[in-house]
Amino acid sequence: MVAVLLPLLAAVSLTAPPAVAATRAAVPTATLTEVTNFGANPSNLQMYLYVPAGVTAHPAVVVAVHYCTGSGPAMYNGTEWAQLADTYGFVVIYPSVTRASRCFDVSSPQALKRGGGSDPVGIKSMIDWVTRTYSADTGKIFATGISSGAMMTNVLLGDYPDVFAAGAAFSGVPFGCFATTDGSEWNSACANGTVTHTPREWGDLVRGAYPGYTGRRPRMQLWHGTDDATLRYPNFGEEIKQWTDVLGVGQTPAATDTPASGWTRTRYGSTGDQAPVEAISLQGVGHNLYTYGMASRALTFFGLGASGPVPQPGACRVTATTSAWSTGLTASVTVTNTGTTTINGWQLGFTLPAGQTITNGWGATYAPSSGGVTATDASYDGTIAPNASVSIGYQANHTGNSAAPAAFTLNGTACTAS
Repeated sequence: MVAVLLPLLAAVSLTAPPAVAATRAAVPTATLTEVTNFGANPSNLQMYLYVPAGVTAHPAVVVAVHYCTGSGPAMYNGTEWAQLADTYGFVVIYPSVTRASRCFDVSSPQALKRGGGSDPVGIKSMIDWVTRTYSADTGKIFATGISSGAMMTNVLLGDYPDVFAAGAAFSGVPFGCFATTDGSEWNSACANGTVTHTPREWGDLVRGAYPGYTGRRPRMQLWHGTDDATLRYPNFGEEIKQWTDVLGVGQTPAATDTPASGWTRTRYGSTGDQAPVEAISLQGVGHNLYTYGMASRALTFFGLGASGPVPQPGACRVTATTSAWSTGLTASVTVTNTGTTTINGWQLGFTLPAGQTITNGWGATYAPSSGGVTATDASYDGTIAPNASVSIGYQANHTGNSAAPAAFTLNGTACTAS
């Protein structure tokens, strides 16, 4: 299993920062810290924690689960969850496997049952520790993970539906798909995408993890590349079948769009950013699909964008100019962070003058092409330090009005236009 998933090492940094040990007291802020003696831990997981300096009162909690061969510190280094926590004030838990494979247990009977033992119990103890220590908001606890961590995200939402509000799984498989009874951690049939069930059968596997539970179920966001050769693409469709059934919504998308080139996003049960199920398919992308900026999209799905400090009016400045010809124009836009905190992941909102339609752009993805437009950061320019700027632009057709947009919002908050 380690050999199969080893390519993830190329995609995510494994350099572990020093970790400060902590037990019962609140951990230091703005540093990755190992917490010990956090509660029941039958599979000897390690707990790493990141608490931002600006942690909010009653913070939300994100559990960020690593891939096979990874670790909590590697997940800390290789994703932007800690930087997002600095911006929005939530706490991040990074569980870390100690077994030889460095893979999470998503296959044993113990793992696939609420309170059954193994890794889910240890992760639940970590959440309980954070809830006690920081008076965390129990209505805002979320799980996300990559590969093995994505599979564990499915498992956690199945085992503990009363704990989690939502999850985001990057390159995973449905709850119960990897189940084995011989002690093996690997299920080739599932990995190869040959395990199929009806939506009801998949849903029953989830419901069977917590028999008798009739409460609210967590929402699920799913990501998968069409060229995934490790956990093959049919698993994406099976996950959709499972979670739409669990959440009681139809199999037909309520909305379909293309938020970035090569991406197809379908939403089930509603059309908004917090639909019951959201699924993003990445054309031509393999198993190592996670890139910078995706965590910000998961954060939007979680509904955490307004849970902590965000750029305030006057904390951003936008300069926009156009150069026009008979029926077209080129626009140059500069976004400056005039605040005192780093912006990690951004969406710039503006309205095009009537008659303008964007034909292509750079520095961001633009959707839709006319009317009220949202420009979402590219992988290389998503961070804007205080007093720093990023420059983006687009080309557009026009029918006579070649002016630049007059007003802008950054992450939903008005900017000064100049």
